[in-house]
Amino acid sequence: PERLAPGDDLFHFNQRIVDATHDQVCVYKPNFAFYESAGPEGLEALRRTVAYIHDTAGVPVILDAKRGDIGSTAAAYARAAYDVWGVDALTVNPYLGGDSVAPFTQYADRGVFLLCHTSNPGATDLQTLLCPDRPLYEIVAEKAADWGTGLVVGATYPEALARVRSLAPTAWILLPGVGAQGGDLQAALGAGLREDGLGVVVNSSRGIIYADDPRQAAMDLRQRINVARLAPLPPRADPRAHLTLALADIGAIKFGNFTLASGKKSPIYIDLRLLASYPDTLRQVAHAYADLLRQELDLQPLAGEPAATAPRLAAIPYAALPIGAAVALETGLPLIYPRKEAKEYGTARQIEGVFQVGDLAVVLDDLITTGGSKLAAIAPMEAAGLQVRDVVVLIDREQGGREELAEAGYRLHAVLRMGEMLDLLAEAGRITVEQRDETVSFLRG
Repeated sequence: PERLAPGDDLFHFNQRIVDATHDQVCVYKPNFAFYESAGPEGLEALRRTVAYIHDTAGVPVILDAKRGDIGSTAAAYARAAYDVWGVDALTVNPYLGGDSVAPFTQYADRGVFLLCHTSNPGATDLQTLLCPDRPLYEIVAEKAADWGTGLVVGATYPEALARVRSLAPTAWILLPGVGAQGGDLQAALGAGLREDGLGVVVNSSRGIIYADDPRQAAMDLRQRINVARLAPLPPRADPRAHLTLALADIGAIKFGNFTLASGKKSPIYIDLRLLASYPDTLRQVAHAYADLLRQELDLQPLAGEPAATAPRLAAIPYAALPIGAAVALETGLPLIYPRKEAKEYGTARQIEGVFQVGDLAVVLDDLITTGGSKLAAIAPMEAAGLQVRDVVVLIDREQGGREELAEAGYRLHAVLRMGEMLDLLAEAGRITVEQRDETVSFLRG
């Protein structure tokens, strides 16, 4: 307020900024606190500002209010932002969890930006705390990918920004910290832009509204942004390569001369039972399954949905049991599993866990060679009244399992395929080209 000219007011100050910049910007972001602190006149100025932006500029308005509460309170905050103030998006604090975010995401035509790794110095007090062995902000980034929201990530932490982009590859990122807070625009865009050159909303507040010539300041920043967007993006790690190398690092992929259960000799052996002893890698695997379930089967975390109405994850013993438990924890979807043999005591159940006749079950296993073991596991599930349409594995050995399942009416989904894994291992220098070719020849034989 002390920057306003005598006789000026908040709305007319904002009006001049909008008039000077509306053809240069993609969005405006008023901060609710400054209007609230000015009392009823300030709130009226906010209402008029939002309406003026929509009528004059025709661009969205993000209300920076950092809401975060549960139940009816969160629902009231959502109604206030979207129905009363009429804004197009809102910043939300996700600290209270999924049920506190859900009321905001229920407005399908409005946006949500979760606070993830903010630009202030105190961001490291909580946001980088290990939980237990990775920072909290990474978990927020993954939740945003599950919940379909954007993220707020500060330009002052480009390494964290790059990590967030890898965990939420399609999300829109609201990027504060450029300008007065000293964030490096080039580094931030290199870390945060999607491969299509989009996905980042660069925020500049004081650097424009307090400039001697706000229009020129906006034009200069826009030009810098577009120059940076044209620069080649730094190479980003392929998540499939990252996971493949992680499996190789724990010894789950071995090359040599191995005797398989069939008696055949094989130049490769995959032992995913080792995942239970490597929680970091098991967590990566669970994330990969969760991403696939969301992207290919459109299965979402429960976020408050009663477990009784959710699809079941059905893990095939024994290698898939720890994987299934990890995926259930990651997604919030309930887990069941078919026993290899029915119990002769107690409940004598063939299927362990809670389910109802008619429930959908998605079968999880560690890998697939042929479809025999999957079909054998599906049979008692369907006999118990479960519906099975999809089988999800970490690795498809590409030896006919997909085709065998398809003939029986089931769809296979694989995080990794053996052919691409072998190519990735060869590219990384973990195996020779000759080893790759020998293994491919064996698999096709």
